[in-house]
Parts: sequence; structure tokens; C-alpha cells
Amino acid sequence: MYNAKEIESKWQKIWEDGSFYEPSDDFSKEKKYILSMFPYPSGRIHMGHVRNYAIGDALARYYRKKGFNVLHPLGFDSFGMPAENAAIKHSIHPRKWTYENIDYMKKELYSLGFSFSKKRLLATSDAIYTKFEQEIFSKMYEAGLIYTKKAQVNWCEHDKTVLANEQVEDGKCWRCGNEVVQKSMDGYYVKITQYAQELLDSLEELKDKWPSQVLTMQENWIGKSKGCEFKVKIKELDKEFSVFTTRADTIFGLSYFALAPENDIVKEVLNTNLIDEKAKEEIIKLQNQSTRTRQQSEKIGINLNIHAIHPLTNEPLPVWVANFVLADYGSGAVMAVPAHDERDYEFASKYNLNIKKVIECENLPFTNDGILINSNEFSGLNSSKARDEIISLLSKKNIGKEVINYKLRDWGISRQRYWGAPIPIINCKNCGKLLEKQLPVLLPDDVSITGEGNPLEKHHSFKKCKCPKCNADASRETDTMDTFFQSSWYFARFASNPLNWDKCAIDKEANYWMNVDEYIGGIEHAILHLLYARFFQKALRDLGYLKYDEPFAKLLTQGMVLKDGSKMSKSKGNIVDPDEIISKYGADTARLFILFAAPPQKELEWNDSALEGAFRFINRLYDRALTLNVCSFDDINHSALAKEDKYARLKVYEALKKADDVFTKTYAFNTIIAACMEALNALNNAKDNKVLSEGFAIILNILEPIIPHVCSELSKELFDCANNKNYEIKEEVFISDELKLGVSINGKNRAEFIVAASATEEEIIAKAKEVGAKWLEQKQIVKEIYVLNKLVNIVVK
Repeated sequence: MYNAKEIESKWQKIWEDGSFYEPSDDFSKEKKYILSMFPYPSGRIHMGHVRNYAIGDALARYYRKKGFNVLHPLGFDSFGMPAENAAIKHSIHPRKWTYENIDYMKKELYSLGFSFSKKRLLATSDAIYTKFEQEIFSKMYEAGLIYTKKAQVNWCEHDKTVLANEQVEDGKCWRCGNEVVQKSMDGYYVKITQYAQELLDSLEELKDKWPSQVLTMQENWIGKSKGCEFKVKIKELDKEFSVFTTRADTIFGLSYFALAPENDIVKEVLNTNLIDEKAKEEIIKLQNQSTRTRQQSEKIGINLNIHAIHPLTNEPLPVWVANFVLADYGSGAVMAVPAHDERDYEFASKYNLNIKKVIECENLPFTNDGILINSNEFSGLNSSKARDEIISLLSKKNIGKEVINYKLRDWGISRQRYWGAPIPIINCKNCGKLLEKQLPVLLPDDVSITGEGNPLEKHHSFKKCKCPKCNADASRETDTMDTFFQSSWYFARFASNPLNWDKCAIDKEANYWMNVDEYIGGIEHAILHLLYARFFQKALRDLGYLKYDEPFAKLLTQGMVLKDGSKMSKSKGNIVDPDEIISKYGADTARLFILFAAPPQKELEWNDSALEGAFRFINRLYDRALTLNVCSFDDINHSALAKEDKYARLKVYEALKKADDVFTKTYAFNTIIAACMEALNALNNAKDNKVLSEGFAIILNILEPIIPHVCSELSKELFDCANNKNYEIKEEVFISDELKLGVSINGKNRAEFIVAASATEEEIIAKAKEVGAKWLEQKQIVKEIYVLNKLVNIVVK
């Protein structure tokens, strides 16, 4: 009788004692680096984790069996806000909460039989990881890839902290409900924009290897746009501002200018009497809103009562503040052409501003290219030619030029949080900012986390220090790094030999393993994590750590696990606990169900009956296998087999043929599982012991990456694991003794019939006429055509 608990604990001990899943030091072997995105140690795994790691584990086990040197590691993305929230809620230190959760989650993951390397286990909050992360920060800082600047941030005055956009709910702090304001603060920024063009160009390398949806999302996020930048003077002030546009062809339709609330011109107007106090209050209110809040609001504008001079017509045009203009895109100023831009049209209609058509069209707004009208000497030109000529004219007048802009902004990594990697900078009044030389800079443990402000600011023994250059009193930086900084290089750390982890950040062995051959994770990471990781790979290459351009050769984005139509979550009460499934059915059942219920890229709807169905299949496989009278099957005479035995071999080899395609290309594990189920059903009708022995040897081999415990148990019991090898496809099994052919009368399919594969064409046509006799009555046969192995077409009149 199948006893999942007994079998699974037995094999997990065998695998651990034998260190079967540690990669080899034989670098002459062909390698495969299989990596699933690492989890946050929240305390318990969920079925989304099970799906992610079951996919990765199946691939790792498959490639090991194929003779590859496989690296399949596990880690924990262990810094971040949830630990601080737990500290506040449960009066527990974030470190204690984090590492207790890691220990619990490791037990859960190992109980599923995942074949992770245990020698390459890491958590990003480990001191040794922090040490070399701070080294990488320092190298980037020295290379000019990290710098400081003032920027607008979301600020909660009650909690004295900066908030991420995700922590601002309806303009209020997610924790205390206080109104969030925008505050100008110094912060550390990673110069990702320096790599914008390369990040865009190298997406080409990833075509057909990454999901096209992810590539498109990254391309749009980087947002390259070619256009024109020109300057305009303000009639009422001795000032000017720059405007960027991608549609220079519509410049004669310009009817107003719109500025971001943070634009310097807006600040200038706030110090004048050009607008009344109510307008000033409205502008300040906009300035205190986050970018996300503005974008989600209806379009709002305030007239600044100033006019900018059109660069080609000299017409004075009104200048407005608008909440849809982004301060950090272009120059934070927009030339508004409402006839040919939907956003500008909506704004102009709301505030009764002029709308001037300059491209021939019927309905407004018309946003496509076309033939210019009302555009002076450029009327009659198509948009493309007009753009070039108008930019050329602005350039000749020395008021404009062609430029390229990106939507991508530099990455702010400063967080006013305790539970993160400290930024290794010392601030000295005499010497300025200096890099810490003694790494790692570690967090002090004796802190009180209340949620109000950053406890490192109040921790004098951490903050106060001596300047390493002049020995004057100095202060240590109290900001910690964004957790994306940790998750942007962990893949290279895994690729380094753990014996060197205390000596260097990334060793030479990493270039053997990199880049990651198969990367598996949710599509919610399509932009930020994957973009930052791609940037890090290129930056680490330029700093001499790595040599490849891209970190992940192939990407598989698995769909969410749903229950009752919604994503599983504690708040919705629709969580399925993997521990309960393992306890009731076993780990193999959980793995089989999660890979059979839907293709990995699709959402998976939880189904209790399908889970039970997976359990029943494993029981049938186990019970049937133990009835076998196993024998050698190297010399099967296929032509001499009975019909049922030939069919069983056909289904077994169909599954084997499909397996390579599934594991290397499609990842449609549901299809290979279904093929094995069909093969098992066919074997139930087979009688030949050689056929049965061969069939079970191959099925157990195919299914081992998916349900490894029961397959290992049966393979050991029946074949002493000799079946765990590469099997060649035997083409003889696909040669049928019979042909199934169609009968077509005047091009219409009428019937089907079966003949011996050895039948002559005359015999086949005669049989076709016999089968199609009722359609041939009182008809004259004009032509008889046999389409080889497909059909007989009879033409009559």
C-alpha cells in the first residue's frame, strides 16, 4: 500500500545524506543554472511558492538526469518592511522574526523534496552578504554610478518617515492614516539611466527566450522617445523654460503650455502677485500630492496668468500648471496641442482653451500622422517630413535641437528604515562624504522599533563616528538600501563557490555558471526586479565582476494560484496550506497537482477534486508497478507483439518523445503528465512482461522530476535505479500495422475505414468503394485518387 509519508521521509534522508544535489566542481561538464526567484521569509510558504519551486525543481532534476552539471540554489530576500511591521505588532526583534521564519520555511520547502543545493543557501540579511553588497555599493559610488541629490519624496509627518508609493493609500499613510506630503530630501541614486540605451538594445537578445509581454513592458518602461527640445520666453518674467515634444509636426497647433507643479517657473510665480492666494493654495496642494495620486486623479489645472512666446509665430500663449505633467520627464513642461493629443484635448475642453487643427482629419482629437494644414510653409507636408524640417528650422534659429529622452528615471535607493543594509558612507563637515573602509557596517541590535522615524537616527553609538580622513567628529549615514538592491545581484552570488563567500563578492567560478539558463518567477516582477537585475549584470560586468551582458538567458513567468476566482491571500480567507496537503496526501501529490492543473504560464484555479485525482493516479501507478514481473527488455521483437502490447509501447514512446520538448521548450508539464497517464492506461491492457517492464522503466524515468519520491522508490524496487538513464526513441513503435483512411466523394468526407498497412493501392481503392457504396449508387465513377496514408477521393457524375 502506498505510504507517502514513509516513502518521502526515506528518500529525503537519502538525498541529503548523499549530497546528491550539490553541483560538481568538474567545469568541463556542460552546465545548467536553474533558479527560481527567492521568497520573502514571511513565515509560511503558500501554493504560489509550491508552483514556482515545483517548476524549477522539475527542470533541475531533468537536466541532472541528462548528465548536466546543475546549479539549483535557494535563498531568502530577507530585509524589508514586513519584519519591522512584525516587530511593532509582536514586540519582537526583526532579526529574530526573520530568521525564525527562514528556519520554518526551509523545513516546509525541503518537505516537498525540492533538490536545492544546501551549501549555497543564503539570506540577504546575512552579515557576509551585507559586507559584499556594501563593497559593490562602494565600487559603484567610486565609478559615479551612485550619487546623491535632492528629490521629492512621500513624507508622513506623524511617523517621521519616507513612504514608498505603494504605502500611500488615498493620499494618506497606510499605517497611521496621516496626510502624506511631498518633501524635498537628500537621497542616494543609482545612475541606471546611463545604461538606458543598452538596456533597450539588449532586449533583442531576449526575444523568443523571454515572454513577449515582459519585453514590451520593459521597453515601455525605459520609454525611449526621439523628439525636439526648444526654449520659450515668458512675456511677463525675465525667464525662459525648455519644452520637449515628440510631435514637432504639430507645433503650429500649440495653444497653451502646461508645467509640472514642481517646475522652477511655477515656484517663481508663487513668489509674485500674478496669481491670487486661492490659486497658490491649489498649486501647493498639487505639489504635496504624489505622482501616483496625480495620475489617478482627474485632470486639474491652474492658470499662472503668464504667457510664453510661440517659438515660430511669436504668439503669446497661456501657461498653466497641470497635474498630468511629470516633473522628471523631459523638462517638466509640455507644449499642448489639444487637436492632436487626447490628454491635451480633455484639458483644453475642461478649461475652454483654444483648439487648433493642424493635421487634415475629420474628428478631434486626431493623434496619428497625416498631412499638415494651417502650418505656414509646412502645410501640405506629411508629418514625418514636417518633423524633420521644423526641427531643422528651430535648430537654425538656435532655439531648439533634436534630442532623445527616456521615461526611465534614476533609481532612488535611500530608505529611512532600520531593517536593511546600511549605506556605507560617513559624513564629515570637513571632508564631505567618505566611503566606509571597514566593512561590513552592520545594524546595531539594541534598537526600539516603534514605527516613528528611523531608529538609526536616534542610535548615537551607531551614528556618531570619527572621520577616517581628518579624525574629526563625523556621522554615519543612517539610511538603508532599497531591498531591490539586494535582489539585483543574488544570482551571481549563488554562482560563486561558497568556500569563497567570505573572501569576495563574486568569484571566477561565477562566469562558468552565469548566465542563469532558466529563471522562474511571477510576472509581477516583470519591470522593477528584472530591470534592476539586468542593470546590475551590466554594471558588474563593467566593474570587472562578471563577463556576460544579460543575467537570465530564459525566463518563465508562472501564473498565479487562485481559489474561488481570487488570488490566494490570508485577508480573503482562501489560503490552502501546503503542510495540510503534504500531511494528507504527500508531497508528490502536491507537486503532481500543481504541475498538472494548468500550463505554468496560465493562472491555476484550485480544485480539491483534481488534487484527489492526482493522489489516485499515484496510488494506481504504485499498486500496478508492484505487481510487475520485471525482466530484461533490451531485445523486444516489436513486429511479433500482440496488438495491445504494440499500442502500449506506442503510448509510452509518445510520452518519452514529448518529454524532451516539454522540459526544454514548452514547459507544458500538464501535457507530459497526461501522456504518462495514457501510457499507464495502455499498459494495463498489455500482457508481455518485456513491454510492461520497459513501459514502467520509462514512465518512472519521465515522471521522476515531477514526483521524485514515489518514482525513486519504485525505480529502486523494480530496476535498482538502472532506469534513470537517457532512452533513445525507437521509431519502430510508431510504424503501425494498420492504416486509418478516409473516403471522399466529390471532395466531401463520407466515411473512414481501416486496412492493413501492407495493402496495395488497388486493394485500398476497392475497399474505399465498398465502404462508400451508398454514395456511388447510380453514379458514374470518373476518377479514383489515393492520397498516400490519408484518404481515397472518388470523383463521380
